[in-house]
Amino acid sequence: CMSFISIACAMLGFLSPANRGSMLTVSLLLFALMGVAAGYCAALAYKAFKGAQWKSLTLLTAFLFPGIVLGVMFVLNFFIWGQHSSGAVPFGTMFAVLCIWFLISFPLVWVGVWLGYRGTLKDPPVKTNMVPRVIPSQAWYLHPLFTMLIGGILPFGAVFIELYFIMSSIWLQRFYY
Repeated sequence: CMSFISIACAMLGFLSPANRGSMLTVSLLLFALMGVAAGYCAALAYKAFKGAQWKSLTLLTAFLFPGIVLGVMFVLNFFIWGQHSSGAVPFGTMFAVLCIWFLISFPLVWVGVWLGYRGTLKDPPVKTNMVPRVIPSQAWYLHPLFTMLIGGILPFGAVFIELYFIMSSIWLQRFYY
């Protein structure tokens, strides 16, 4: 949802390439404002599974992903500061991001969870049969280990071959357009 809104704003001309960082700023603000949607969806899913610890759900929704991303950003920025680089994010900007997270996103997640718990659950689209059935055995190629290996080998092989040709052209000083 946030991606579609950002792309729509860019296509309508609200985000000009002349303004450096406007897309990043809009994405950051949309991420903070989408806390309502995140809390609402998390609360409805948790309510559907009959969860009882809604406070921990709210805290995890508000802190887990943004906390990991901001933590990695802060640690990497400290390394950049240590090298005295001009590409480091200023302390004021980092503090502003923390304020956006705690003062805008976190309360909006609480609002979303509150709205989600107040909402009624929809009935499931199917009726579950209470009579147990025998599950037939699967073919050898449907075993999870086999599907994991095939699912990993094919993309790895494609990327490996592409990188082989790219690196060999660079090392042999041949450039393809």
